[in-house]
Amino acid sequence: MKFGNLQYIHLFWLIPAIMLFYAWVFRRKRRTLEAFAEAHLIPILTSSVSAFKQKVKALLTVLAIFFLILALIGPKWGFRWQEVKRRGVDILVAIDTSRSMLTADVKPNRLERAKLAVKDLLNLLKGDRVGLIAFAGTAFVQCPLTLDYGACALSLNRINTAVIPRGGTNIADAIQTAMEAFGTSGDNDKALIIITDGESHEGDAVAAAKELEDANIKIFCVGIGTKTGELIKITDDGGSPAFLKDRRGQVVKSKLDEVALQKIALTTGGSYVKAAGANFGLDVIYEEKIAEMDKTALESQMQKRYEDRFQIPLLAAFILIVTEVCIGDRRRQVNELV
Repeated sequence: MKFGNLQYIHLFWLIPAIMLFYAWVFRRKRRTLEAFAEAHLIPILTSSVSAFKQKVKALLTVLAIFFLILALIGPKWGFRWQEVKRRGVDILVAIDTSRSMLTADVKPNRLERAKLAVKDLLNLLKGDRVGLIAFAGTAFVQCPLTLDYGACALSLNRINTAVIPRGGTNIADAIQTAMEAFGTSGDNDKALIIITDGESHEGDAVAAAKELEDANIKIFCVGIGTKTGELIKITDDGGSPAFLKDRRGQVVKSKLDEVALQKIALTTGGSYVKAAGANFGLDVIYEEKIAEMDKTALESQMQKRYEDRFQIPLLAAFILIVTEVCIGDRRRQVNELV
């Protein structure tokens, strides 16, 4: 047996509570009678009332509530096999892991905020395949396209600025890696989400984006950071906090380059959003853009469909309530002929 609404199972605590309540009520009635009349007069005063019937009515009420709760949690048994097809869009999320993503102009820093937003995105997906790409000076597939969102979340947790030894920010390489990861299978639309501060130091990202447009792949860019920028906090060799410096010994200040990201997105007919505070923008991209793209069947499998049986305890509860109402609490009067 399975249950469809286990969140209501705690309501079964009502059963012992109601039983205790009835026990208290019957005891209270007894004490009230004892306070009102002598003990030998109580049977005479209550001769027209059946204590047994009162207890039966209480029991019927408790059982009715039990079956109502059972119906509410949705018991299921018996099943049939049904073919289930999942339709969706292929989505790759490319996350910038260069050290500029350690900048704390977005709390706690750009990279950690991006990872939190991607986790929220995973909760929105509805049958879409999703994968992860980490990129800095080069790019690689952190998690291939999958319907296993839990596995994708585990891969996301392992992303940090040390996963790619080569420094820099090569958005063009991330785009080319995405094209290879998408492959040529499937006729559905595909989406590449790039989360970065836009400071691309290598490759021609716009030219790479043009290749994705020809392959019917849309790019959606999320710019993270501020235009004024901030110094990049790192940990030096001695384990002490420090600021990142260039080869000339000057501290590096990372700024958001929105113009470059807008060009990349518009090349493929995608869009650009700026991550601002709690409104990161991934939910808007998915719900207003990606969810409206052409979908295809990504998976077909046979699944057990358990039959709902809530009607049975619901009917039992109804019968018990009607029975309780029909039972009076008065004794049968037997007339004796003298």
